[in-house]
Amino acid sequence: MAFRARLPHRAAAVAVLLLTALLLLMVVRLPWSGDLGMHGAVLERLRADLFHPGNPLVDEDTVSPYYSPWAVALALVATVSGWGTFGVLRLAALGGLALLGSGIAAFVRTFSRRRAAVPLGLLCVLLLYGVRLFAWSGVPGLSSLCLTLAYPSTFALGLTFHLWALLRWGLQEAWGLLGFLGLGMLLAAALLCHQFTGAVAVLGVGALLVGARPGPDRKLWLRMAAGGALAMLVLLCWPYYPFLALLDGGGMDAVHRPLYDFLPERFCLVGLGVVALAIRWWRDRRDPLALLFALGAVIFAAGWLSGHYAWGRVLPAMLLPAQLALAVEVAEAQGAGLRRALPAVTVAALLVGAWMQAGVLSYVLRRDAIPPVLRDAPAFGLWRGLGWAVARVPKGATVMTDDFYALRTLPAYGPYTVAPAYPDLFLPDEKRRRDATRRYFAPATSRAERLGILKEYGVRWVLQKNGGGGLAPDDPALRRAARGPGGLALLEVVRP
Repeated sequence: MAFRARLPHRAAAVAVLLLTALLLLMVVRLPWSGDLGMHGAVLERLRADLFHPGNPLVDEDTVSPYYSPWAVALALVATVSGWGTFGVLRLAALGGLALLGSGIAAFVRTFSRRRAAVPLGLLCVLLLYGVRLFAWSGVPGLSSLCLTLAYPSTFALGLTFHLWALLRWGLQEAWGLLGFLGLGMLLAAALLCHQFTGAVAVLGVGALLVGARPGPDRKLWLRMAAGGALAMLVLLCWPYYPFLALLDGGGMDAVHRPLYDFLPERFCLVGLGVVALAIRWWRDRRDPLALLFALGAVIFAAGWLSGHYAWGRVLPAMLLPAQLALAVEVAEAQGAGLRRALPAVTVAALLVGAWMQAGVLSYVLRRDAIPPVLRDAPAFGLWRGLGWAVARVPKGATVMTDDFYALRTLPAYGPYTVAPAYPDLFLPDEKRRRDATRRYFAPATSRAERLGILKEYGVRWVLQKNGGGGLAPDDPALRRAARGPGGLALLEVVRP
């Protein structure tokens, strides 16, 4: 019996070690996809001017919510060490991975002291999703995390788990004022580093307070109120952007509409976690994990019904409590009936989840090094490099391009683009810049108008596809500088 009790813990621990090794390879590889270019651009601007970095993507003196405490700290490391931007991003990925893993472990231990609980919690968070790949910053599934390790969302989520764990301990041990002020600082840091993850952190704090047993007395409520007031003060005093302005939404709903697509396929395996939550709720109507799931579900549904699709970013508030509830229930599984069947069903679900996300092996291994049965596993495609172009474009130069990948890649190396790759609440002429880019590459636009656009935005370089619109490569105002794959050409503006 002792051997049989230890076997699940050992198997889960070995699986966690293998996944950790894989994620450490991702730290070295730093797969390029998604928003990595944005975070590289943020470091570039902060390294150039720590106190007035300006817009990270276009040559304008505006604030940006991407200038978070984590980004500032990384920029200071870059300045002191002399490391390049991508070396510092690898350090960010390593730090984010360590903080996230230790945070999940700390939070799970507040619910169960069983040895299997922590490795099962890590496995469920990484693997328990669905039969269709899903990747979004702030959602730490394996496929998503491999691409977002260096993002501030990973760091903020790690902070969030530590905040929740410390809050549970603080409530149980009736911490003094200083302890709750520290929690307020942690909450403010999570909100400033990644606002959507910070919203999940706030929901978790609410669920933990309501679910606390015994409930806080008057003195504890006052200390928590002081911590909340300190968090708000830090948010209001952060010098790099006005935090409260983000409550406006800034036209982010269209970007987040895909969050509501293919929900059954993406998250069907999480249904097991919902069963575990139901078991916990039946035992305790104030179970914190069940309360957090309910809060997240209400806001997620409200986002769909109201058209405020950005509210869908509370998705981790539904996924994480379900995944962790399942891990805890399996680790504590005793008795008969449904609870006794959960371990076997959970193992099967985790194997399915691992199979579905095995395509991430292609990010760090050659195809012939991947086991044949896994070579055709689905994976998100990585982006092509633009080293051939950035080697010629100096930092601080403005590039005219409408190429999807170039818009999201070039700023990571120091250049600006005319139009930003992402919606920007604080850029007043964002729409005008997008329109100017569209007009420049429109077939019907005159040469004079194109030259006027180049002059207006101080464009010194053009990156375009052959035959894709814009000034002809042999136009007297341009000089061919380099050719790249896919018919791309880099042109230098010699007579704007």
